[in-house]
Amino acid sequence: MTDTSSILVLTEVALSDEDAVRLTSVHAGDPDDRPGYHLMVPADVERNLLADVLDHLSLFQLREALEAVRGDDEPSRTEAADDLALSLAAFTRAGFTATGEVVEGDPVDVLQKKVGSDASTREVIVVTRPHAVEDTFHTDWASRAREALGVPVLHVYAGSSFLG
Repeated sequence: MTDTSSILVLTEVALSDEDAVRLTSVHAGDPDDRPGYHLMVPADVERNLLADVLDHLSLFQLREALEAVRGDDEPSRTEAADDLALSLAAFTRAGFTATGEVVEGDPVDVLQKKVGSDASTREVIVVTRPHAVEDTFHTDWASRAREALGVPVLHVYAGSSFLG
């Protein structure tokens, strides 16, 4: 792995082994030319209640819609740290080394600061669950990042090979 390029991965969920393999397979060529990966998991993200409920209802997730109304699905710093640890382990099992951190505040603002301070960043990958409202109206993290960053941004849905 060279120190000349890195890929930032912003994820709202713990990445599975399959997710890690999918994300790294694009860059799995020459072991001496592999990018470094830096995972970022947001904590205490402020979500739009109406958008969350509509997202869950559009996917026929009635229990999750009720949990969103109750506020039961807000990520905590501890949950974000657990998701980060699981994701880093998945990257290790996929044969890649990754670093990571739990981040506070608006995830797109954090990405913008990170890309601005690290000239080696060549790409950003945003991994989320499907968010029907945000994805449709392009207010999701990936759409916002595409407008704010000067690097390519790939949006992938966790647990699948679908692109957002």
